Amino acid sequence: MTLSDIEAQARTLGGYDDASRLRQVHDRDWVLDRVPGEPGVLVDLGSGIGQLLQEALERHPSLRLAVGLERSEHRIAEAGERLRPYGDRVALRQADLTAPEPLPYRADVVTMTSVLHWLYPVERRVLAWVRDHLAPGGSFLLTTYHPTRDEHGLGGEDDIVRDALTAAGVARESVPALLAGRQVLPIATRTRPEEELAALLAEFFTVEEWWEREAVVTVRDAAQYEHFHAATFGDYYASVLEPGQRAEFFAAVGRAAWERQSRHGRVSAMPVRLWRLGARG
Repeated sequence: MTLSDIEAQARTLGGYDDASRLRQVHDRDWVLDRVPGEPGVLVDLGSGIGQLLQEALERHPSLRLAVGLERSEHRIAEAGERLRPYGDRVALRQADLTAPEPLPYRADVVTMTSVLHWLYPVERRVLAWVRDHLAPGGSFLLTTYHPTRDEHGLGGEDDIVRDALTAAGVARESVPALLAGRQVLPIATRTRPEEELAALLAEFFTVEEWWEREAVVTVRDAAQYEHFHAATFGDYYASVLEPGQRAEFFAAVGRAAWERQSRHGRVSAMPVRLWRLGARG
């Protein structure tokens, strides 16, 4: 069976440079505005295609090493091309953040934007890793999204997916059971509430400061959101359907998002929190 273009994009998480403009680009600037001092080593966890690393290198000439840990080989390859001009100031490593391997140096700054929910429920592993890899006085800058959940633990992107699955013929009330049966945890379930997350972080860090804003997503048309979903979530949700239904599912995601924007003037809005953390001794 030949994959459609959108299925191929989802499989490789391609097109993230364009997709990130809808949400993550705002996080990147927000985080880097709060990097303290003149760091020598920065580690970005879930570094994707290297956008944050590139911006950090441009902003901070003091950086002698910018390290990216990323699971997707496709994104690492794209990051390698992007960051080639920076030579040996950059190190990229393929890594599973649910069980990261030790690095031979400590970081003045560790960043992680819009990643922690993907590590649920074993976040403690990466949090312990960060604590152990921070240099004395180093900072961990972390962003977390907090969509409102319903009684099934669905919210945020899950709501758009539910609309798309309903359009694909799944009874709306059956969507939670379908996701559970295919072992697809709703993103809103993966995202711990602020109070619960604060308690978890306190096991490893002191919270030096935090900021919060509303993350609003708008699109120019259904196709833009279709590609955003494929680049950001890959086939995470599409995997609950048979292969022959997946191309139409992505199109339905785009239509569902566009319908929401037509009704409300935006696709979605949710709180996002930026934490600045220091290692607990």
